[in-house]
Parts: sequence; structure tokens; C-alpha cells
Amino acid sequence: MTLPLEAAGQDRSSAAAHLHHQIQGFYARQMRLLDGGEIEAWAETFTPQGVFAANAHPEPVAGRDAIVRAARAARDALDAEGVRRRHWIGMIDIHPVTDDRLLVRSYAMVLEIPRGGPVTVHTHTTCDDTLVHEDGQWRVEHRQVLREDLATEAER
Repeated sequence: MTLPLEAAGQDRSSAAAHLHHQIQGFYARQMRLLDGGEIEAWAETFTPQGVFAANAHPEPVAGRDAIVRAARAARDALDAEGVRRRHWIGMIDIHPVTDDRLLVRSYAMVLEIPRGGPVTVHTHTTCDDTLVHEDGQWRVEHRQVLREDLATEAER
């Protein structure tokens, strides 16, 4: 299997570095959209049939429209409480499956900022994404988030 751009004459390490840079940029853009309340634009970073699953939620959310509704409800609840959240993604580990499909594992720290209060760590999660490259950009096909404070020993 070749990495994206490897066929364009780059060696394997250059192609891997370029891919890592692309994926870091994807997550930075994606989380800024969510944290900035641009819910519809954030949902566009998922495929139309994308899935958001989390051990903090009773059922996975499937499809872009459902993802918008769930994210909007969460954002409205936080706004009513006067709380902002910021997501910090790190320790990105990329596993190419094909030229246009990646498995990406990362850690996500969720910070909570109450109006007039101190910044606190709300939670820490692991995030396993399947990303697909379509229409010239990366999109989440499936996301599995595990809040570590809720994870079972088998999930860790």
C-alpha cells in the first residue's frame, strides 16, 4: 500500500510526515468548529452516513442530520449553563488502511470554562476514528470516543 503523495515522487517518510501534518490540521479545524458553535460546519467533517459513538451516550448517533441535532442539543445545554468547552486533541497515531482510508487513534482532553470561573479538565478520552478521503478532504466515517472515567477495564 502506498501513502498519499508517495506516488508523486516523495519518499515514504516524507509522505508519512505530510499525511500526519494533514491529519493534525483536520483535527485542529474540526475541533475549532465544534468549540466555536459552528455545529453544521463541524458535522460536514463527517460523511453523510457518519457515526459518532461514545461510552457516555446510550446509543451511537448515525447520519449527519442526527449528529447535528445531538451536537446542537449539547451546545444549547452548555450555553444555558454558561459553560464553554474546548477540545484538545493530541498523541495522534495514524494507521493507513488504503490510500483513502485511515484509522486514527488520539487522546482528547475536554476543558470546561464556566462563565466567571476557573478552567477545569472536564474529562479525558481516547478517540478512534476511521477517516475517509472524499471530495478532496478527510471526513470521519466512524468515531468511537471512550471517556476514561467511564471505561471498563476491557475497554482500556
